[in-house]
Amino acid sequence: MRARRSESEVTAISATDDPTLATLRELLAIAQNGLTFTSDQFDRERYTQLREIVEELLRAPHSAIPGFDPGAVLGSEKGYATPKVDVRGAVFRDGRILMVRERSDGLWTLPGGWAEINQSPSDAIVKEIREESGFEARTTKLAAVFDRRRHAHPPSFHHIYKFFFLCELTGGSASHSIETDGVDFFAEEALPPLSVQRVTAAQIQTMFRHGRAQDLPTEFD
Repeated sequence: MRARRSESEVTAISATDDPTLATLRELLAIAQNGLTFTSDQFDRERYTQLREIVEELLRAPHSAIPGFDPGAVLGSEKGYATPKVDVRGAVFRDGRILMVRERSDGLWTLPGGWAEINQSPSDAIVKEIREESGFEARTTKLAAVFDRRRHAHPPSFHHIYKFFFLCELTGGSASHSIETDGVDFFAEEALPPLSVQRVTAAQIQTMFRHGRAQDLPTEFD
């Protein structure tokens, strides 16, 4: 039997994440995990029904994520539910940080994206930097691991851990990609309009702080 949440756990969720979205996310994880492990046909039917109820609530007009299509996003979600991993790279040149402009929203972010299967986190960010900006880099430090819910991002159904790496420029030149149509370096006090779905100003400021003092400990949560 699952333990009841403590008052401190409820407070933490309410303070950092939409409480309805957090509850639906957890209910879907229960359904998904149940479908993964149960061998009882009646339990499978109950877990399937629970999953369908959550999907309907997410489609409702009052959903915490307006316009979200759970069928399209969650249809391939199978197996034990775990957080997704997003990697972001902070590359500096002459005191400025490398950023790319996303074609999808016309806004700027640190190079990065989902970590891929059979890649280490550091390999994943080197690949993302190359593909999105044209530059070659190598990782020098894991600066931060953040829970996306605890930062000023718009709502997302997925529970996401964000890995931020400091990286050293080793070669290459600016070039666009199928995902990006802008590449440039920016000063801390002159950041462009940000794709806050992907990165926040506070997170970029954290990267500048680590860039200036690389002996700082890795930050988390």
